[in-house]
Amino acid sequence: MADDKQKKNTKSDKPGKKGPPPMPMRGLAISFLMMAVFLTVLHLFSSSSKTSNEIEYTDFVKQVKAGRVTKVDIAHDGAGNHYVSGISKDLNEAGSTEFRVEIILTENLMQLLEENGVQVKVKRPKTMLVSILANIVPFILIFGVIYFIFIRQMKNAGRGAMSFGKSKAKLMTQDKNKITFKDVAGVDEAKEELMEVVEFLKDPKQFQQLGGKMPKGVLLSGSPGTGKTLLAKAVAGEADVPFFTISGSDFVEMFVGIGASRVRDMFEQGKKQAPCIIFIDEIDAVGRSRFSGIGGGHDEREQTLNALLVEMDGFDTQEGIIIVAATNRPDVLDPALMRPGRFDRQVEVDLPTLEGREQILKIHSRNVRLSDQVDLRRSARGTPGFSGADLANLVNEAALLASRRGAEFVEQEDMEEARDKVMWGRERRSHVLDPEEKKLTAYHEAGHAVAMYHTPMCEPIHKVTIIPRGRALGATMSLPEKDRYTQSQKRLTGDLVALMGGRAAEELIFGDVTTGAHNDIERATMVARAMVCEYGMSTLLGPQNLGSHNQPVFLGQGISGSHEHSEETARTIDQEVRRIISEAYDACMKILKDNKEQLIALSELLIEREVLDFTEVDSIMKTGKLPETLEPTEEIPAAEAPEAEEAPTEETAEDSKEES
Repeated sequence: MADDKQKKNTKSDKPGKKGPPPMPMRGLAISFLMMAVFLTVLHLFSSSSKTSNEIEYTDFVKQVKAGRVTKVDIAHDGAGNHYVSGISKDLNEAGSTEFRVEIILTENLMQLLEENGVQVKVKRPKTMLVSILANIVPFILIFGVIYFIFIRQMKNAGRGAMSFGKSKAKLMTQDKNKITFKDVAGVDEAKEELMEVVEFLKDPKQFQQLGGKMPKGVLLSGSPGTGKTLLAKAVAGEADVPFFTISGSDFVEMFVGIGASRVRDMFEQGKKQAPCIIFIDEIDAVGRSRFSGIGGGHDEREQTLNALLVEMDGFDTQEGIIIVAATNRPDVLDPALMRPGRFDRQVEVDLPTLEGREQILKIHSRNVRLSDQVDLRRSARGTPGFSGADLANLVNEAALLASRRGAEFVEQEDMEEARDKVMWGRERRSHVLDPEEKKLTAYHEAGHAVAMYHTPMCEPIHKVTIIPRGRALGATMSLPEKDRYTQSQKRLTGDLVALMGGRAAEELIFGDVTTGAHNDIERATMVARAMVCEYGMSTLLGPQNLGSHNQPVFLGQGISGSHEHSEETARTIDQEVRRIISEAYDACMKILKDNKEQLIALSELLIEREVLDFTEVDSIMKTGKLPETLEPTEEIPAAEAPEAEEAPTEETAEDSKEES
């Protein structure tokens, strides 16, 4: 019986489209009163204008005999009444006056007008219909103007004032949404979680037979560009139920209480369409943690959040509404919003793996004319840490590059150039380096390459270039063989050795150092400090977490900057960081000294060719020559140091590997 009542109530909650609310009787009476006053005034003015030039028949005859009337119009109104209208000259003939007189049309009158030379024009009589329309149409037009100006304003007065509290959620239709789960790749686990929600909506009995309940909320969290909104679009494309979309910022308004009203209205719409899905994008705009003790609270946002909490799981909660939300800041959300019963599932949308990146590239390249020589696997290997949005941008940039050079297909070189452009920026061919800076940059990048080549734990070299790109004067790029989720101490130490290659090569060859190693030193310091403070890789301090110096400041967290260790421990941390970096620098310097000939040969070829790939680097390291046995045409003495000039101010980028 309870179910029947609930069904009846559900049916009664689904009326058709409602028209505008009826206008109050008081407003209707005021409108008609205003219209009556307006018409009365109009009639009085029109009557006064008509009677203002009426004259007596005797005066009319006198004016005709006096020769003051030269032209008249004779008309009748269809009821037997005749009128004469015209213009009478004044006595001093300085002006004229219009007149109108009612007459009885006789032969004597016509003879009088003819004798005095008055030009007579007879007008056609107006029919009854024309007279009626001439009198009614102006009033209809006036009434229409009054209706649109006053009555519609009064109708919308009450409704317009309350429209602020209406939800801005949009109902997505199947015609507009063409995205399905086939268009989503690289996030298989998240896709499975959402596919289960869709299957639950399609066939709830399959899950309810063992007592399972429909989840109330699914929270998608992850880095920007990983595909959270795309997953929601796929859910909308797959589900056979109404799908509402709204942004978290749509709840925030300048009026107090509007956000909470919109939340309630949104759930009211959802109840009428249940079962349904409501997607809230960027929920952190409204779901941030409530007052935490500093800077005051935001009462309006808290009211909105409280309304959302009550609607998701409160006394009047109804089944059949699933909330799907997305955010890239799950750490700032209120704990009450994150608990089971509101968001039963928290799905982490991670950056795609190597296999996922390859699948994403295949999806985004379906409408791109790729050459048969393009190896998407190679492109996926060269893009560790790329999100789905980055990969889509990469494919688009490759297509634009191929179009710019007039090619019919996108080649592998276009994919490589697009990858480099996305990661480091476009080549700055106009930024011409003088010979000394070019030589310095070549030895710097050659130092990185030699150190990476002779350090077993480093990733394979992909390309070495001294063409300025972005803010970097050159780059040494690696091509990881696989994705790595953990880093060993030996691998991190090998990264430090590779990072020191540029600085060590400058000191070894030129006996001086420049600012070109600024970025390398910064990254090496971050890795070494993380090894000591976070990873417990210090022999003196042991396996303990001593806190990070780069904690984000949010709601009072991290403002004080206090650490749970003494000044002596902080001094030991600095000593250990210095020791780790110094040992890596010494190891790198030893590698460069032992392979100085390779360093010089590689630098000379970089000066000549500007770009070397792994095959060429490997051949130089083993034989001292290029694979085609091409010799450099210009020799540069190794011991020759540059003149004392200002060091280059731009940083030299080096991508030895993806850091932990």
